[in-house]
This record gives sequence, C-alpha cells and structure tokens, in this order.
Amino acid sequence: MAALVRISSVCHRGVKPLLLRSTTLARPLAGLIKDHDRSCVITAKIHATPSNYAGSGSKAASLHWTSERVLSIILLGMAPVAYYYPGPAIDYSLAAALTLHGHWGLGQVLTDYVHGDLKIKLANASLFVLSAFTFAGLCYFNYSDVGICKAVALLWSK
Repeated sequence: MAALVRISSVCHRGVKPLLLRSTTLARPLAGLIKDHDRSCVITAKIHATPSNYAGSGSKAASLHWTSERVLSIILLGMAPVAYYYPGPAIDYSLAAALTLHGHWGLGQVLTDYVHGDLKIKLANASLFVLSAFTFAGLCYFNYSDVGICKAVALLWSK
C-alpha cells in the first residue's frame, strides 16, 4: 500500500513510473495522421519471427515437425515389438530412435531458452556431443551387455 502511495505521489509531479506506464502495456498497431487537407493511416509491419528465419525455411520447418511426429508414432509402435520380439535389430533401432527423439526434443528446448549467437552455437555443439555419446553408449550397451529390450524386461521382472 505504501508503494502505491509513493508511486502516485511521483506521478502527480510529472515523472512517469517505469513499470506502470500505459505505453509498455499496449501499443497501437495503426495510427491516424490528420493533415490539413488529407488523412492517411500509417500501419506497421509486425513480424513474429526474426527476419533471418522467415521465408525459405518454412518448408524445412514443416518437414521437421512432420518428421518428429512420425518418429513419435514409430516409437509407439516399437514398444510392443520390442516386448514380444526382443533382438539386436530392435535394440539398435531403439538406440537410434530414442537418441534422435531426445536430440530433437532438447534442440527445441535450446531454441526456446538460449539466446545470443555464441551461446546458441555452444549449446548446439554440446547437444551434438551429448547425442553422439548417448548413441555410442546405447550401442555399446547393446553390444556388450543384454541390450535395451532385455534390460527393460529385467527391470520389470524384479
């Protein structure tokens, strides 16, 4: 309450507060300029994405989105196949599909939360390294141990 009284006393003296200004809350999309003999409407272009991503990449983004959904459906289908027919082919297919699924998912998290050119490059490089180590580790587990399918079955049996 004291903060509201303090802000209101500043506002009456002609100083606009930084957080409660109406211009930061709502901005007009078009403005009307009246001249002496004519009136015209000035509009502004609004871009939801950065200009370097708009344009030619829309087809690739759509294809990537479709590929993510197809991989998710394939993973759903691989679960019963891995349960009923465990083997090396399914183990290595699961290793590749799970790694790719995780890589794409973490890539979207990085796209949403990492900003700045250098930080994006470092995050993407570390994501590729993490994905490569994940795939190599799963392949090593499939080759030298029981495999992904039988390991999950052993976890469920106990």
